[in-house]
Amino acid sequence: MEARAFQVERLGRVPYAQAWEYQKQVHAEVVAGQRPPTLLLLEHPRTITLGRAAKPENLLLSEAQYRAQGIELFSIERGGDVTYHGPGQLVGYPIFPVGRRVRDFLRQLEQTLIRAVATYGIEAYPSPGYAGVWVKRPAPVAGWPELEEKLCAFGIAVKQDVAFHGFALNVNTDLEDFSLIIPCGLKDKGVTSLKKLLGHEVSLDEAAERVIEAFRVEFSTLDLGQPHPQEFA
Repeated sequence: MEARAFQVERLGRVPYAQAWEYQKQVHAEVVAGQRPPTLLLLEHPRTITLGRAAKPENLLLSEAQYRAQGIELFSIERGGDVTYHGPGQLVGYPIFPVGRRVRDFLRQLEQTLIRAVATYGIEAYPSPGYAGVWVKRPAPVAGWPELEEKLCAFGIAVKQDVAFHGFALNVNTDLEDFSLIIPCGLKDKGVTSLKKLLGHEVSLDEAAERVIEAFRVEFSTLDLGQPHPQEFA
C-alpha cells in the first residue's frame, strides 16, 4: 500500500468550461500515474451548475434569462443539485484517489474546510444528511430555532477510483446571486460568506493559503488503497 502527498495549482479566474476540461485532463493524468494527486484552486465567472440530482424547479429563471444576465449554465457529472459559482468564491477541485472510501473522503473534505474557517474564528460544522460546511445564525424571532446557513458547498464525482469536482467556499461572493436558484434544492436553508460573517472583505489569496494549510494537515498523506469499480458518488 502506497501513500503520498499532493500538489497544488492556483489558476486564478477561469471560465467554467475551460476549467472543467482541465479537470478532466488532470484527472486522467492522476489515474494514469502521470502526476501526483492535485488540488486545483480557482474562481469562476458567474455560473450555475446542475449536478446529477438537479431538479428543474430549483432553477428560478429560464436558461435564456440567466444568459441575458451573463450567467452560464452547465449540467455536469458531480453529485448534488443546483449551485452557483461566481467572483469572490474560492473553488477547489481535489483530484485525489479515494478508492472505496468515498464517504470518508467527503467527511475529510468537510473537516478540512471547517479547520480552514476556524482560523478566522468561525465555528462551522457538518450537517448530517446535507453535504457541506454550515454555520448557525440566531433566529429572527425569540423562541424560534436557530437558522442554518451554508458557507461551503460540496459536490464530487468519482471515476476510476479518483475524485474530481469538489467544493465552493463563499469568501466575498455576491450572495444576491443565490436568490436566482434554490441552492442545493434546500428551501429552508440559507447561504453565507466569510465577508458576511466577519463584516469585511477577506483576501481570496489569504483564504486560499489557509485552505491549503488545512489540506496539508488533513491530507498529509494519501492512501491510494485498492481499485474499486464505483463510478460516481
